[in-house]
Amino acid sequence: MAGNWKMYKTPAETQVFFEKFRPLVASAEHCEVVICPPFTNLAAAVKSAEGTRIRIGAQNLYWAKEGAYTGEISAGMIKASGCSHVIIGHSERRQYFGETDESVLKKTLAALEAGLNPIVCVGERLEHRESGQTEVVLIEQCRGGICGLNAEQLAKIVIAYEPVWAIGTGKTATPEIAADAHRVIRQQIRDSFGADAAGTVRILYGGSVKPDNTRTLMAQPEIDGVLVGGASLDPVSFGSIVNF
Repeated sequence: MAGNWKMYKTPAETQVFFEKFRPLVASAEHCEVVICPPFTNLAAAVKSAEGTRIRIGAQNLYWAKEGAYTGEISAGMIKASGCSHVIIGHSERRQYFGETDESVLKKTLAALEAGLNPIVCVGERLEHRESGQTEVVLIEQCRGGICGLNAEQLAKIVIAYEPVWAIGTGKTATPEIAADAHRVIRQQIRDSFGADAAGTVRILYGGSVKPDNTRTLMAQPEIDGVLVGGASLDPVSFGSIVNF
């Protein structure tokens, strides 16, 4: 159960969040909990999560280890800050900052080399959904951004299906729509890496996930977890999602 805070909260607000959130999920041993705050909050989040099962991740990285790349953050820097995870290829990165399947693969490889667990995002836009191209887009994104890994690398990533039309819009893919997309993704993994890999890779759903729809989403066998945006900013809301 992963939370993506996007561009919200200060370090002080991060500390307040964790003070309320920690006791709410103290007994949650049924799932892995990851929170991904902005870069400026990573230190506060890592410190606040000490002694708990909560893991901290970043929201992006650059594939170079170091260099003259003003404003960028490397995988090694993220790892050294105490993080275990990093989100790669989020639809907002693709939409606003020119992320491509090629850059997603490069960033994923850099994250793995640094010892991070990538949460690699795929998903279609509304025009793709309405024109019946969802499957084509998902196959293309999987082949370009995930299937270039080897089996050992694949075992260390999590895939997140995020229909762009459902992110921040209040629209949620029905559990059945989400499960259908997850099956397409899992089939790509099966075709490239075999049945065992397809059975063990975790595929999360992201897109207007809230406490009141988590249970029905998680009831789908194809859905292995959720990547939560706005609802992860509130400790009570995200706590109830974790404890669905």
